[in-house]
Amino acid sequence: MVDTAALVEDLRAEQEELAALLRGIDPADWARPTPSPGWSITDQVAHLAFFDESALTAVTAPERFAAMLEAAMADPEGYVDTAAAPLAALAPDTLLSRWRAASEALRSALLDAPAGTRVPWFGPPMSVPSKATARLMETWAHGQDVVDALSTTREPTGRLRHIVHLALRTRSFSYLARGLPAPETPVRVELTAPDGGLWTMGPEGAEEVVRGDSEEFCLVLTRRRHHADTSLTAEGSAAREWLEVGQTYAGGPGQGRRPGQFPRG
Repeated sequence: MVDTAALVEDLRAEQEELAALLRGIDPADWARPTPSPGWSITDQVAHLAFFDESALTAVTAPERFAAMLEAAMADPEGYVDTAAAPLAALAPDTLLSRWRAASEALRSALLDAPAGTRVPWFGPPMSVPSKATARLMETWAHGQDVVDALSTTREPTGRLRHIVHLALRTRSFSYLARGLPAPETPVRVELTAPDGGLWTMGPEGAEEVVRGDSEEFCLVLTRRRHHADTSLTAEGSAAREWLEVGQTYAGGPGQGRRPGQFPRG
């Protein structure tokens, strides 16, 4: 059984860590470009705010969310950029307050959702724990864009385990997002956790294995680093291919990061 309360608490910690970083920067820094082409720090936060608000609507007012979904399907390629544009026009302090309010309300709604609730989304409906995990992953991934734009670093935490688990669950989707057939060969991961322990996930006895650092794995599978700029190793062709095409988020894969963009220090 998934401990939804503990999962939502991890979501809160991830969101509050990013909010603390944003509170400490100069308003002018919000215009800094991030590694995502055409996206500033403002755009990253506006994206998080919009989709936290959308998730809140999906949980609490699914009929209203259905109308949002219809609008998204009318322009699936441009929706991600255009939908958050009004939020990106807000002043930094207003945008930060808007995002924090949305994230807090979403967490409360996830905790209050009846057992067995299926949350509609822009892809298939998902369970409450899956929705919390997806929002945690998005917060961490877009938070990395902010961290990179500011040329700073952050300490990895045990919350990365959720993203590793999500990466395994979405492996087949990564291929479908590129119009490729879903893989049949199982892959296992053996990753060093932030506390020095070992995380092993995936089928026991799988011949194909990805090994290395858990943070680097999450960076690659959220397409925030190219695998060539990490110490990850892949045993087997399916494992190597996964590091090339894997993604943990819905929608197209985007440009990702090119080799050498973030060389290992």
